[in-house]
Order: sequence, then structure tokens, then C-alpha cells
Amino acid sequence: MQNSYRNGKFHLTNSDVELQGHLDGNLCRCTGYKPILEAARTFITEDLNGVIAESNGHKETPDPSTPDTEEDDANVFRATNGSGSCGRPGGCCRDDPNAKGCGSAKSTEAEITPPSSPGKSFSEPTFLPYDASTEPIFPPSLWKYEPRPICYGDERRLWFRPTSLEQLVELKAVYPSAKIVGGASETQIEVRFKKMNYRVSVFAADIPELNSHQDPSQKTQAELGALKEITIPGNLSLTKVEDLCNNLYRKLGRRALPLEALRKQLRFFAGRQIRNVASLAGSLATASPISDSAPVLLAAGARVSVLSRKLGAFDIPLSSWFVSYRTTALPEDGVITQIIIPLADEDALEITKAYKQAKRKDDDIAIVTSGLRVRLDQDGLVQDSGFAFGGMAPTTVIASKAQEAVAGKRWADTATLEAAMDALLEQFDLPFGVPGGMAHYRRVLTISMFFRFWHEAVSELGLAEVDPDLIQEIHREISSGNRDNFTASMKNRGTRTVGRPVPHLSALKHCTGEAEYVDDMPRQHNELFGAPVMSKMAHAEILSVDWTAALEMPGVVGYLDKNSLSSDQNTWGPVVRDEELFADGKVHFYGQIIGLVYAESALQARAAADRVDVTYNALPSIVTINEAIKASSFFKHGKQLRKGDAVGGSLEDAFSKCAHVFEGTTRMGGQEHFYLETNAALAIPHMEDGSMEVYVSSQNLMENQVFVAQVLGVPMSRVNMRVRRMGGAYGGKESRSTPIAMLVALAARKESRPVRMMLNRDEDIATSGQRHPFQSHWKVGVDSQGKIQVLDVDIYNNAGHTLDMSSAVMDRACTHVDNCYYIPHAWVRGWVCKTNTVSNTAFRGFGGPQGMYITENIMYTISEALNIDIDDLRTRNLYQIGQRTPFLQEITDDFHVPTMLEQLTVTSDYEKRKKAVKEFNSKNRYKKRGICKIPTKFGLSFATALCLNQAAAYVKIYEDGSVLLHHGGTEMGQGLYTKMSQVAAEELGVTVDEVYNKESQTDQIANGSPTAASSGSDLNGQAVKNACDQINERLKPYREKYGYDAPLSKIAHAAYSDRVNLAANGFWKMPRIGYEWGNWKDPLPMYYYWTQGVAITEVELDTLTGDSTVLRTDLMMDIGRSINPALDYGQIEGAFVQGQGLFTMEESLWTKTGELFTKGPGTYKIPGFSDIPQVFNISTLQHDSEGKPISWEKIRSIQSSKGTGEPPLFLGSSVFFALREAVKAAREMNKVTEPLVLNAPSTAEKLRLAVGDSLVRRAGVVCKEGEKNFFTRIET
Repeated sequence: MQNSYRNGKFHLTNSDVELQGHLDGNLCRCTGYKPILEAARTFITEDLNGVIAESNGHKETPDPSTPDTEEDDANVFRATNGSGSCGRPGGCCRDDPNAKGCGSAKSTEAEITPPSSPGKSFSEPTFLPYDASTEPIFPPSLWKYEPRPICYGDERRLWFRPTSLEQLVELKAVYPSAKIVGGASETQIEVRFKKMNYRVSVFAADIPELNSHQDPSQKTQAELGALKEITIPGNLSLTKVEDLCNNLYRKLGRRALPLEALRKQLRFFAGRQIRNVASLAGSLATASPISDSAPVLLAAGARVSVLSRKLGAFDIPLSSWFVSYRTTALPEDGVITQIIIPLADEDALEITKAYKQAKRKDDDIAIVTSGLRVRLDQDGLVQDSGFAFGGMAPTTVIASKAQEAVAGKRWADTATLEAAMDALLEQFDLPFGVPGGMAHYRRVLTISMFFRFWHEAVSELGLAEVDPDLIQEIHREISSGNRDNFTASMKNRGTRTVGRPVPHLSALKHCTGEAEYVDDMPRQHNELFGAPVMSKMAHAEILSVDWTAALEMPGVVGYLDKNSLSSDQNTWGPVVRDEELFADGKVHFYGQIIGLVYAESALQARAAADRVDVTYNALPSIVTINEAIKASSFFKHGKQLRKGDAVGGSLEDAFSKCAHVFEGTTRMGGQEHFYLETNAALAIPHMEDGSMEVYVSSQNLMENQVFVAQVLGVPMSRVNMRVRRMGGAYGGKESRSTPIAMLVALAARKESRPVRMMLNRDEDIATSGQRHPFQSHWKVGVDSQGKIQVLDVDIYNNAGHTLDMSSAVMDRACTHVDNCYYIPHAWVRGWVCKTNTVSNTAFRGFGGPQGMYITENIMYTISEALNIDIDDLRTRNLYQIGQRTPFLQEITDDFHVPTMLEQLTVTSDYEKRKKAVKEFNSKNRYKKRGICKIPTKFGLSFATALCLNQAAAYVKIYEDGSVLLHHGGTEMGQGLYTKMSQVAAEELGVTVDEVYNKESQTDQIANGSPTAASSGSDLNGQAVKNACDQINERLKPYREKYGYDAPLSKIAHAAYSDRVNLAANGFWKMPRIGYEWGNWKDPLPMYYYWTQGVAITEVELDTLTGDSTVLRTDLMMDIGRSINPALDYGQIEGAFVQGQGLFTMEESLWTKTGELFTKGPGTYKIPGFSDIPQVFNISTLQHDSEGKPISWEKIRSIQSSKGTGEPPLFLGSSVFFALREAVKAAREMNKVTEPLVLNAPSTAEKLRLAVGDSLVRRAGVVCKEGEKNFFTRIET
């Protein structure tokens, strides 16, 4: 909101704003970013006249038979701009619409075709023109404010705020160990995560000498020509440094290539919020070995100006700056005043470039980063060079051997390139277990970056022709796309609200900050705050716990541990009670809660928790699936699916009849929920009757209520669980919110005071569990046409140290291993592995995506082995009406996957694009494209917990006609309250505004089911309808008397006057279902219906780095008759992007000690703005293949709608499989004949190494005996 407001306030236009660059510091887990981008566009001045500009509707690989036109070039130019170019130092060809190069006919970029007409189902929003006079004035007192020196603190900690450089130098002389703080971006990390404690801190952001400058670009051309170097103040914000570098590069051209290289690196450093306060001095003083800016400055021959009271003013060459890991040559009392960057001579043949590879393009730390510079004499011989790398040593380092290898050599000779790469590999001989891991990939990146640099230099200096796809980096455009037209589907519904895109009822509150979450609630009188004490070992005996130091800390009131409650009270679990609230005798994973400290403030509680001294005796641990299999470490599960010959106990006969049999292993990593609001709870005790209210961020109030009552020793009726909204959940708050509620309730009861706790991000990730990693071993038999005949598969998931819901997750995985394909004979066995990791739990999809992923990998194995087109193979194996799944549920006429495949193939122009991709790959060696068309079928219901398929609601009409609604569902941002209000409004004949859905609480709705399994709308909607039906029946005489158009206020008043009950309890239980495991003959259905969908995704891969982009995605979903298309579109887009993250980017890593390493946004990367499809088109099924409207009445769901929360997620795998196709194309060109094995997530590392080119083979790393990788992946 702040960034968008800035764009409007300062009248920025598309020429000024690279929208992703202004939003890149923001992460979103629910929307898929596209609606945020669309809203942000309205703040750009060209749209402030009240009209939102239409977005481009398509992006695709150009038809090779269609020539480029000037109009196409102009379209491309309009889609980008100077700051929005690919960021390539030296300028992107797209900065000039008439330039030839990588943006011309041989472009590796995706063309933009004119948008199709946007659907008009959503009324086009209009806005008042921006009027600056309506802005509140800047407070005059602040204009006049002059900063003065400040000092405050006590004997433990002192803060200074000097206002001049002289004062700063004096303070540093008096306090040489003082921490100088500019933007605090690094300091806060050190304090919070590394537990650094600085006794003296000096805030240096208000010192004019360090942060003010005169823009050199304003000088005359003669003055600019005389410039030999550029001076940048030490504490100038990186945002201003970006602008400075950009302005100078535009004026000086190639002379300022070091500045352009620096600008490029800064653009992708952190997020805009950080760049607004961080500085080059801070970066250099921190001396991170993966600094983005240091390699450029080092390669350019920059100097650091230092001021010291002892030594005076002097410069330190950056080549002498880095001493050792995070240690510099800065004197103890020294202050960095400025950074001096040399410029190239006017006619010098000099090129400087910068490269960075990270897990995510925006707002991510580097894996490897580099600054590369070369200067040639007039004969093309290397006169000088600077090759600097980060991420390859404990410090940013000069590749001295490579510099020596090229000195005096002819740059354009390939022998020079080969010698340099050999020297790089010799100098950067990383061991297999190098800190940070990825030894092979990092070595490949160093030579790949140099390989690209060498060719860029050859090209830009005019020494030789170079293929554009080699030097051009991946280009990303702002996402656009269309949503289909719902108008026709609404016209014949005769509804007031259901089926209309009603905005989320809390949308404006979310934007303004008025939406209240647990931690936003006002502090209660006498409130305490809790902090967990967590295990520092994965598996160990607890020898002692010493609370003495913690209890002596200021503000600490008390603590809880296993001795605070009985053994029975200390044990809980959503299915089996096998988990301890407090560790008792042993810890079973790194991060297990040992105790709780509570104090007068959250900071005091956390400080005290750090002081608790726990001693351990280490025990052997099991972390990975393979270790669990080897040790036979399994939870009791034993469930199987048998169909066909498998019922008799053998598949040998079935396999003997197959034309081909294949075997394989498939692995897939887990996924962190990364909801934006971490787990939180507030317990408020009521002393009179021993009751308690607990506000909690939870999807599952009943479970919370059960176990809070257990630890308190009271009946459930004395505990009222309440939740207004959650800041995301995705399954992560279905069971893992329970221990947080138990902890605060127990503390509140002990102290008779309210207690609140909200976990930090690292605490939440360490304790709350993730999506289950999976591994499978399968054997499949097919006929001569590739049609599957037999499947025999063992599926393993990593449950963690307790069962939680891992068995149910496995059940769903087993029942989705067919995806959309008919398998006559199937034997599916599930194994739930017990390991010493955090207990994994529910996550959107609940095992379904993992099961379908296994199937699709099998399909690719068959396709490639038999040389059958993958699309043809999928079509041949699709279910037909009347066939049965491996759990014997019949496929009915509600199966619309074939229809959607057919329709989306046409609307996405798939066949033409597929040919164009093949043509593109034949002409480009270093860029490859892939395209994938994939279906999904997701079952709706709580499949293996029949009792959960029920819901209740309580609807009250007041005498004035207003409606109060209660139901058992919870609001986590998905819009359930909005949909339920629409259902009630529809049934009662009122507007949505007249229905109030306050919050969910257990004293209004008893025994509610969790809001999960994509069944929230189905279950609660039917219960709401049932309650409304009862009330409508009572009001029928009054409507007949006063007319059906009479306002509800009149009807309600009349009924009240006649003493008619205007409140009703609604109830609904899902019919038809009731599957029994082990019944392999005639079981009841497991699922109420299937939500289905199809995705077509096209990607582009940079084979030198593993970097990639999604050019275009088209989705079609069968969601029945949508209750609210706006919300359903949001669910579809958000689920897809979350699935994209699961399959391609999000990687959980463990250390050798069993500690989860990826515990926050610094190490765990979810998709950002630049990762979503550049064109993102959404449509929903409306007509059959003959063009006739489809009816969903038979499924008997609420308003014939279908659940949308989980089903689209698997379609994110289309990105994975499209990338797989791109890798396959690269391997074919590189003549790699081994079968391609690519496991999810397909990170840049995996993609680059899978390409298998000569650079990958050249940079190989040998694993020595006894050597282990630095990180562990627990799906292995």
C-alpha cells in the first residue's frame, strides 16, 4: 500500500515505474500476486483518470512462420522501459525500440500478441482522479526540525545519534567497539537470530556528510568527460545509488559500465524497503561473502575512504579490504565515509558486467555472484582484468589465477576462454561438503558466468558475432492476463447475490490495517506474554533443565514444563494422542518445546527463554525416509488399495500380460506453509466459574477446545474458543495451533491473568510442521499402445516424530495416485515413516498433489521409453464414464476432464505453440522452452474421517430485519464468511450488507468440523441453508400476506409480534459417502464429488544458470456454479502459484545435526511477483463439447458449486513438467542419453545440473569417503 501510494503521490508513470521493483519486498501467500499487481497499476498516473488500463492477454512462443514487424517491436518496447529492462549491464536492447540485437528477429524473449477482449463479469472499477490538494500537508514542524545529538540508555546499553561526521568519529574513538547503525537491516538480523548484544550503538543515518550528494549527471558534457571516478557517500541509500548509477550510465555510456553493473546488482538486492535504508558502507562493513555489490566494486578497482581520529583520512583499495570471514581492514576506530569507483577511459576497450544467481530472482541472497571486467589494447590483447566472485570463499575474492591466465592473451581466442575456466575451477576447488552446500552447482555457476561474460565482451567490443540467446539473461515482464466471462452463467440464475463477484467483506479492512488479528487485539489488563523454550538437539535425553537465570531476568513471572500438569494432560494429538505438550525425559526433534516462560512483555519472555540452560545426552537420530526404511521406523498404518488381480494377492499374472514393464523411484520434497500470520493465541481466564475464553488463530476450534479443556481439567463447555480471522493457514493451523492454545491457557490458569503468545517466524516454522515429503517405488505395466494395465506402488511419507494427520495424508495420496487415468489392476501400499523431525501436518492438497505427482512421473517414463507423445499418452489413459478408480468409486458423467482438455487446447492455441516451442529449441542452444498440458482430479470430502463431514449453523433474524449468522467455519482469508453471507442473503431475500457474520466461536456452534479439505463452503453452506429454510418456512404466511417483495424488516416485525421464533439451528451431513478400507469389492464412495481442472504452461529456461520464467499459463477449472467468482478466481490463482512454489522453488533443508535450516524468509523462498506467469489466463467450464450449458444439479452441493481451495494446486506442477521438457530439449542438444531423473522441487540448481552440458561435466565434484553434503533433504 505504501509503495503504491508513493507512485500516485509523486505522479509516477509507466516510464518511471518498474512495478515489480517497487513491490519486490512484499510477499503474499494467498493471492498469487496478480490482483495485487492489477490494483497497483491503478496508482500509476496514466491510470489515475479513473480507468484501469487493459492487460495483455497472451504471451507465447512466436510462430516461426510469422515474421516480426515494427508494430511488434513497438509493443515490446511499450511493455518494458529503461528501468524495467532485463537489467543487463550495457543496456537491454529493449530500451530502444529500433535497436537490433536480442530483441529482434532472433529474440529469445516472448512476443506479446494483442489482448483478447476482457470478460465483463466484473464491473470495471472507476476511481476519482487524483487530487493533490486533498493530501494532508506535511507537518510544518517537521520541515523546521533540525536533528540534534542524542544519547540515551543505561549501564547495559547505550544509544547515540550524532549529527555530524566529526561527532561520529569522536564517538568511534571513545567507543571503538560501538556498532554503527545506518538502516539496521543487518544489525537486526544479528541481534535477533545471532543473539548479538551491542553495548553501544551509534545511529548514523542523520549525518549529512554520509548521505548527501550532488548528482554528477547534472554536470556539463565537458565536466562529465573529465570525470575519472565517481564518489558515492557511504550512507547514501541503495535506492539513491541505483538512481545515481542509472543517470550516469545514461550520460556516460560504456565508460560507466561499472556503475550499470552495480545498478543491476542493487536492483535485485533485497526488497525496496531495504534498499531505501541500506547503504554501500553497511554492505562493505558487514563483509558478507555473498554480497551483491562487493564483487562489482572489487572488479572495478574501487577504493573505500576511511576516516579515523588516530590515522586521519585515507583510502583502502577494495582488493585489500576483505581480511577473512566477515572481517575487514577497517581500523577499530574507523568510519567509512565514501566509496570511490573508477570510470573507464573515453576510448578504452573495456567491459564490466555483473551476474547473480539466487533461488528467487527478487529479494533473495545470492548463491554465486560476480563482477567481471576486462580491458583490451588496440590489438585485442588483455591489458587489465578484474574477476571477482562471491559465494565461492569465506570472503568476496579475486579470481587471481584466472586473471593471470588471460593476461596478455588475445581475448577473442577460445583458448583464452578455456584457460580462464580451467583457472577458475582450479582456484575454486570446493569440497563436496562445503558450508552452504551446492558445491557442484556453485562451481558450474562460476564458469557459466564467465562463459557468458566472455561472449558478451566479444560481442559488445565487436570482436565476433555471438548468438543472442547466449548473452541474453532471462527477461520477465509484469504479469497480465484474462479471466473468462461469467455474465452468461449469471443471467439465468435469478439470484440476488449467489453467483456474483461480491468483494471480500473484509477487503478494505485488510488494506487499511483495520482488520484485527489475535496479536492486534488491545492488551488486556494485567496481561502476560509467553515464549517457548525449545530443544537444541534432534534426539536426546534431557539430563537437566535449569530455570535459575531465566527467572532472575527483569519482568519474568514464571514458567511451565512437564511438571505443571499430569502425564495424561501432557499428551495430545489430532488422531492418536502420541505427542507431548512439553518434552518429558527426551526430545524427539530439534525445536521441540521443553517449557514456557512468561513475563510482563514479549521481549522479556523471549530473553528469558534464551537463558534457560538445558543439558542433553545425544541419541542416534533418523531424519530421512531412506533412514526410516532401513530402520523399519514406521507408524502403524497398514492401509492398502487393491483392485483387479491385486485383490487375490498377486499381480504377477497381470504383469506377464503387459507388453512393457517399467520400474522407478520418485521423490518429492515438503513445503512450508508460510502463512503471513504465525500461530498466536490469547487466553483470558474467568475466575467466577473457572471458564476461559481463548482467542486463537486456528482452523479447528473444536480440537483446540478439546485439549484446552484437557489441560485445564474442566468440561469443554467451560472453554470458549474464538477466531475472527486468520492471516492464512493452508492446513498449518488445523492441528498445530492446538499446542499454542494449550500453553497460554495453562499459563493463564496458573497465574489467573490473561496470557498471550505469538510465535516468531523461526519458532513457528521449527515447531509447526510442513507438507509431507514423499518417496515412492513403483512398477507399472502397459500394453503396446502405452495404456496402463497394472500399477504396483509403495508410497512413503516422512511423518516426523508423531503421527499428527500423516495417516490421513497418506490415505489421500493413495487415492489420488491415479490422477485422471484408468488403471485396471492396482495395488497401492502406504508407509508412514517415523523420524526425528518436526511432526508434519496438513497442507493444502493433503497428500493429493504428492499422489498425482507420482502418476505423472510414471507417464513421462512411459512416454519417453516408448517414444509416445505425452499428450497422446495422457489422452489414451483418461478415464471413461463408468470406469472405477483403484478404490472402486465410479467415474460418473460429472467427469469433465476430456472436455476441458479439448476446450483449453483450442483457446490457448496449444498445438501451434507446441510446434513453435520445438522450432525455438532447434534454433537456440542456451535458452530452451517447454510446454506442458496436464489435468487434475481432486476428491472433495474428509475422505477417511467420516465424522468430520458435518456442519452446523445458527441464523438469527432480529426484529429490524437484520441477520446475524454463526456457522462452524473459520475465515482465513479465503472468503468463507463472504460466501456464507451470500448464501444466507440469497435464501432470506436480503442483501449481503444486511447479514452480519461476526466470528466463529465454540459457544455458538458446538462440535464444529475443521475448515479444511476444501469442504468449508459445502458443509457450512448447506447448514446455513438448512437454518434459513426453517426460518423461511415460519415466515411463509407473512410473505404471502405482505408480498414476497416486502422488506424483511416488515416481515420480521410481524412475525415477532406473533411470537414466531426468528432463530434456527441448521445442520447438514454429507450423504452418499462412507468408504471402508479393506473392502475391495463394493465400498461406498470415498468422495462426494471431484473438482477438476486442466493447465497449459509454457516456460523458458536459461541453461547456463538454471534460471527460468513462466511465459504463459492457461487454466480451466470445473468449479460448478460458483457462489462467488471473484473469490474462486483468487483461490485458483493463489493455489496455482503455491503449487508452482511446491514443485519448482520451495526447498526445505536440514543440517547434519537434524536442525531445520530454512526457518524464515532469508533461507526459505516462496514465489515472488516476478515468478508468477507473465501471462496468466483463467477460465471455468461452462459448456460441454457440443456447446450446451452444463448442469451440476446432480452433485447436490450448495448452490451446485464446487470447492476450489485445494484442487488447483496440483496444476502448479505444469510449471515443473514444462521445465522438464525444456531440460530434455537441452539434454538432446548436448547428446545426453541417460534417462532424465528430475525430482521436485526443480530448483535452479537441479535444472542447471540436469542440462548435462560440458560445463557441468567439467565442474564435477567428487564425494570423498565419509564426506556428507552440508544439507540434508529428508525426502531422500
